[in-house]
Amino acid sequence: MSTNPFDDENGTFHALRNDEGQYSLWPTFVPVPEGWTVQHGPDTRRSCLDHIEAHWTDLRPRSLVERMERDGAA
Repeated sequence: MSTNPFDDENGTFHALRNDEGQYSLWPTFVPVPEGWTVQHGPDTRRSCLDHIEAHWTDLRPRSLVERMERDGAA
């Protein structure tokens, strides 16, 4: 049985963010996917999750927020 590398409490991770302002926990041994940038790390899993929780306070994609604001202002 294999284990999920995202669940490895002893692993080293990055906190990634994309252009939509969405975040992802990412193991450092896996290349960062196109369209994502490192915002925190390399660090512990807990530290990266804390960073994500502190900074990703609105789970809506940026484009949805902008559209809702535009539609509300019309």
